[in-house]
Amino acid sequence: MTTGHNGLTYADAGVDIDAGNALVERIKPAAKRTNRTGTMGGLGGFGALFDLKAAGYNDPILVAATDGVGTKLRIAIDTGNVDTIGVDLVAMCVNDLVCQGAEPLLFLDYFATGKLELDQATRIITGIAAGCEASGCALIGGETAEMPGMYHKGDFDLAGFAVGAMERGTELPKGVIEGDVLLGLASNGVHSNGYSFVRKVVELSGLGWDAPSPFSDGTLGEALLAPTRLYVKQALAAIRAGGVHGLAHITGGGITENPPRVVPDGLACEIDLSAWALPPVFRWLAKTANMVESELLKTFNCGIGMILVVEPNRADALEKVLAEAGETVARIGRIVPETAEGTRVIYKGALL
Repeated sequence: MTTGHNGLTYADAGVDIDAGNALVERIKPAAKRTNRTGTMGGLGGFGALFDLKAAGYNDPILVAATDGVGTKLRIAIDTGNVDTIGVDLVAMCVNDLVCQGAEPLLFLDYFATGKLELDQATRIITGIAAGCEASGCALIGGETAEMPGMYHKGDFDLAGFAVGAMERGTELPKGVIEGDVLLGLASNGVHSNGYSFVRKVVELSGLGWDAPSPFSDGTLGEALLAPTRLYVKQALAAIRAGGVHGLAHITGGGITENPPRVVPDGLACEIDLSAWALPPVFRWLAKTANMVESELLKTFNCGIGMILVVEPNRADALEKVLAEAGETVARIGRIVPETAEGTRVIYKGALL
């Protein structure tokens, strides 16, 4: 094959194949730490394999979920603090899977940027691997796309894809009835929803990301980048203990929109807002933006990142299971008949 001295290369167009190969080598140790029973092979193939039988399933149903991190990425990019944004990516997918009753098994990531910066990319994907390891989920593949002209310098985007499994007949929600108890699991702050609003509020406040946080230790940027909590192992322990009828991951739409997704028609969630304390970050956001309580509740998790719908006679035992797994649990309400107006979430008490 002939080559010209002045021929244009792919690198001249802004894509460095060698950098992509170097990234794969850098992240292999982190990915290897996520290996679990059922994992087959390693990174670098055209596809990733997983053995469901080896993982212990006899008659499995597969469950898939995909998500991103949203505009929380903007704060990570602007501050250069990208180490935990990968945990957010994993959490947004696997926390959804467990709501169906599924055990997350495998995860794939998609990382896109204009110019691949090896150190930045390694930190991001190491965070993804940490999220997978903490949720018992194998990072078995992914894609790194270098796309000059599509992203501004330093910008990137992330997407995640998770697959879980359950034995046939164990899917959730199932059996939710009037009188069931609602157990709320504490969040770790804003998690990964509502950040377009958060960024607008920060703009209104006049504070920079490096300013001292007005509601916690550290800088404002650090406080708002607290990673989404992973509820997988705790939730699975509760499911296996028996008595869980449904779970709702409190993401976009907040407490107002998510619990009704696991409640049958004709029933509603009655939630006592005085059952837990509103975390300082949400109090600051509400005060700075002059938010009304109803808007706060349909925008953010307000301190409750996951809600379990459980049998009344199992509530005490499940609270203990969850507390032993490290959860801060609040009994926040119960399942009641839907109102004549069709209200699916009925609030008592007040947060603000």
